[in-house]
Amino acid sequence: MATMPSEPQAFAQAVASLLKELKPDYAVELLGPRELTVNGRRLDLDNLFRMVTHEPGRGREIVEHYLEQLFAGEAEYALTLNPESARTRVMPRIQPESIFEHLNRDLVAHVPFVNGTVVVFVTDLPQMTVSITTEQARQWSLSMDDLDELARENLGEYSPELRFQVIESKEGGRAILLSEQDGYDAARLLLGGLWERLAPQMGGNFYVGIPARDMFVAISDGPPAFVARLRERIAQDYHRLPYPISPHLFYVTRDGVAGTVAGAMDDEFYGDLAA
Repeated sequence: MATMPSEPQAFAQAVASLLKELKPDYAVELLGPRELTVNGRRLDLDNLFRMVTHEPGRGREIVEHYLEQLFAGEAEYALTLNPESARTRVMPRIQPESIFEHLNRDLVAHVPFVNGTVVVFVTDLPQMTVSITTEQARQWSLSMDDLDELARENLGEYSPELRFQVIESKEGGRAILLSEQDGYDAARLLLGGLWERLAPQMGGNFYVGIPARDMFVAISDGPPAFVARLRERIAQDYHRLPYPISPHLFYVTRDGVAGTVAGAMDDEFYGDLAA
């Protein structure tokens, strides 16, 4: 049986080729490691990549079956959701402005954010997320502000009991890590009440780094050497991890999230923060 590439970028390219064979009328483009756009909608390949990793000898068979089932079911279902059903499935994702080098800005439901990013909206389904288009929003009679409000509310209810890990530094700084690994770690920068929840532990206002989709690290506002060290690491992660978002820190205050002047998370990698 045919195998699939084990390197994420090559794997995504191979999946794109197979999907074009199965659905020649679909517009399929490679957007990044483990990520495609299909007819203008984003498709994450994380679940599929994990499935193939467990049974590499059946790679092509697994991918073909997955794609056939996916586009026969959930993708089509997402296109026919009624407004009431859609409301409960709208979720936010923070993305860099650079996504519009591959996608038509006018067709993607989104609102501007800070640090050169935007908040896009997706329909969350059990096996995939499908980007919401401006046309869908119009059909559902939802404005971009409506989607933003719904997405933030749904995000808060998606995993209300979050597991934060606090790490102390000998320099006097503090970092708080979040790693739910559900595709929405970085998006939790948008949570209502984030400042109220973390400020008591951070001594007031704090920074948040979201270099990639599956990373969230809150950083105390000082001491300067500690913040500088973490800022450098965030920038490194931005360049090395899949689904990059921003190399810059976001500043969280009681009034909201601001950009900074500069304009797979695991304990082992961040363990030396406490050094």
